[in-house]
Amino acid sequence: MTLTVSELRDALSQLDDPYLQTNWLSAGAVAAVQAEPTPQVQLQLGFPAARYAPDVAQRVAESLQATLGQPVAVNVDWAIASHAVQQKLTPMPQVKNIIAVASGKGGVGKSTVTANLALALAGEGARVGVLDADIYGPSQPRMLGCRQRPSSPDGKSMLPLEAHGLQTMSIGYLVDEAEPTIWRGPMVTQALMQLLSETRWDNLDYLLVDLPPGTGDTQLSLVQRIPVSGAIIVTTPQDIALLDARKGLEMFKKVHVPVLGIVENMAMHTCSNCGHIEHIFGEGGGQRLAAETGSHVLGSLPLDASIRAHADGGRPSVVAEPDGDVARAYIDIARRATARLASRVVGQGFAFPTITVLDD
Repeated sequence: MTLTVSELRDALSQLDDPYLQTNWLSAGAVAAVQAEPTPQVQLQLGFPAARYAPDVAQRVAESLQATLGQPVAVNVDWAIASHAVQQKLTPMPQVKNIIAVASGKGGVGKSTVTANLALALAGEGARVGVLDADIYGPSQPRMLGCRQRPSSPDGKSMLPLEAHGLQTMSIGYLVDEAEPTIWRGPMVTQALMQLLSETRWDNLDYLLVDLPPGTGDTQLSLVQRIPVSGAIIVTTPQDIALLDARKGLEMFKKVHVPVLGIVENMAMHTCSNCGHIEHIFGEGGGQRLAAETGSHVLGSLPLDASIRAHADGGRPSVVAEPDGDVARAYIDIARRATARLASRVVGQGFAFPTITVLDD
């Protein structure tokens, strides 16, 4: 029996993807469908998926054959678009999307999460940069194992330093690690804007900005002046951390930056001797915050000594143990965040609104 295009599309409408959180048809991810001479389907994801795409192709092909009773060739590729930013701001040249990573409170592992998410996206085939925006306490040079000073080809701009395939820039590259940065707020804002605009970023799909903790004047000024496509909030399940995380989340809402989701860090600890799982900082805090603010939990990460050791050693978990459970957790979160960002593009997750005409 010969299949029709309509039958193929109907079958795709019954298949959901865990990252798109809807079926392929509603997600606008069906690029082409062919019934003759042989059934073929072309899917296109809006987030980097170099390692994920082959799994998707196999899973969808198996599901279609089970449903339709015939083999269907499935090809999956991906393309990253530039997404909308705040009103009155325009995207930066050479940078498609800026994603702010914030915490509201220090000490929750925001910088470690930033580095690992960036490396996860690079591992999926994206061109990724990291801007260390914590002028007072830059962490990325140590975490990424990069200590050189950036070069300037013209005396006016700087070339980003490469670390593990990432393009990176930090005030930590320009000052001594042990020297304190004693600057007032306006100087901090100006320094960061210079680091952002005077770095020669090279055709980035994503630039992750590791924001300083807090929600004060400096943080507000930064998110008002940087063209941000989306934000990720990092917190621990602890009530004190959640209070500040909520402030950070609400700050982004006020400046019309969409929050892609919440990362719950240090969510659980597994004893290395007996395997007992303990929630040292509480349990379910990220889920409660998401439910109360209408946001989403992108994923939870463990309190694991290896994460700290890898970061201190300049080789974060995603590159130190790429096939480990911790790395897989970071990769999953990175996919969820960028899939949510992709859903903001027309045809990638937004259904056309229903228009109802009412009589007066």
